[in-house]
Amino acid sequence: MPVELGLGLPQMKQYDIGRDVATVARAAEEAGYASLWVFERVLFPEPATQGLYGIPGLPWPDHYRSVADPLVTLTLAAAATERARLGTSVLVAPLHVPFQLARSLASLDAASGGRVVAGLGTGWSLDEYAAAAVAPFEKRGAVLDELLDVCAAVWGPDPVSYEGELTTIAPSEVGPKPARPIPVYLPANSPRATRRLVERADGWMPVAMGVAQLAEQWEKVREAADASGRERPLAVCARVNVQHSAKPHEGEGRRPFQGSVAQIVEDLAAHAETGVPEFLLDLQTTARDAAELSDIAAEVYVAARAAGV
Repeated sequence: MPVELGLGLPQMKQYDIGRDVATVARAAEEAGYASLWVFERVLFPEPATQGLYGIPGLPWPDHYRSVADPLVTLTLAAAATERARLGTSVLVAPLHVPFQLARSLASLDAASGGRVVAGLGTGWSLDEYAAAAVAPFEKRGAVLDELLDVCAAVWGPDPVSYEGELTTIAPSEVGPKPARPIPVYLPANSPRATRRLVERADGWMPVAMGVAQLAEQWEKVREAADASGRERPLAVCARVNVQHSAKPHEGEGRRPFQGSVAQIVEDLAAHAETGVPEFLLDLQTTARDAAELSDIAAEVYVAARAAGV
């Protein structure tokens, strides 16, 4: 069967968020995209305390200079669409008060008719932690664990109660409730993260940066799930950060998902052979405006389906 395709919504500085999010969301749904996604960056430090992804000397990309709030963006998309799932890839859990984030996700799911997918992670930016985190960077895993606990409590039946390091909820009614259990997607970039994923999450969110790497990661995740005794299937949605160009990229140095629509679809077909059932295509960095983003997204979708992806 063809893989499902999702699209990253416009959040960057070249877009008019109030107008373009709804426009792109509607166009993507009409084109056939099954899901719409947002990511989170809260600031652009100058100079940065650390390099991109924590890699020394690696500069932050210019498109991180202004990124719209993910939940505001998803709310705009929810109001403009009817069917597409609404996902976060990802929310940086320690940048949010757990109780407030759990309530916001529940309200968005109720308002959208049960379409939210909560992709959560711990982040990497020390500057973002210094500005906005609820706990030090060293406690990021514990904060994510508590957020998962709080979400389970808040999204569950009343009365809700919880006692944790960051959160205390006296027995209370907390609503609105989600329209259905909100799927939680997590990363698996360390042994501890992999255990958390297979024990507590509904799905996995890797980054597709090469067929062999994705296949190896997927196999390790499945092995961990089997070893844990997990019975329910694990969903997967792989993030694809696309660098589109009208002209093909030549040479052996071309990275996956870099180049023309034909090259992007070729790479997508190769990655789909790993058995991963859904791919999120984030095309917004190389589009000049919403019209171009929608056109490229539609072209990629049609070409992928024509190729049997």
